[in-house]
Amino acid sequence: MTNEQRYRPNVAMIIVSHNYPEKKEIFIAQRNDIADIWQFPQGGIDEGEEVKEALFREMLEEIGTDKAEIIAEYPEWISYDFPPKIVKSMKPYKGQKQRYFLVKLHQDAKIDIDTKHPEFSDYKFVGIDELLGITAHFKKPVYESVINYFKKEGLL
Repeated sequence: MTNEQRYRPNVAMIIVSHNYPEKKEIFIAQRNDIADIWQFPQGGIDEGEEVKEALFREMLEEIGTDKAEIIAEYPEWISYDFPPKIVKSMKPYKGQKQRYFLVKLHQDAKIDIDTKHPEFSDYKFVGIDELLGITAHFKKPVYESVINYFKKEGLL
């Protein structure tokens, strides 16, 4: 397995409410398996699956809706390494390489985190300033890069 293959292909989303762009409220969810860790919805890209297909599938699986539109896409893959206690359960991968999207919920979207295989115990919409204070430390550099890119583009 090459070093590139040791990163699990993944899709991630920064979801804004239907009030965007007037209000830049960002969806964040609390993991149900690690205390006090909040993150963006994300998930693996299945073999042969298109990235945007995976985006909407993962959104439906994790937050119970896919009623959304893509506003923008981060222009490249971005990766992070798993912390040592997580890497054991994610073998053969040492981290994830991700495609990030900025996604706006439709007004009629109904969030329901009590899905078939729930990953989250709670969710909320927060401002950018609050967001980075409650996210997982090992994901912070990725979150900062993606958020700064969307800010520079005038989207956040």
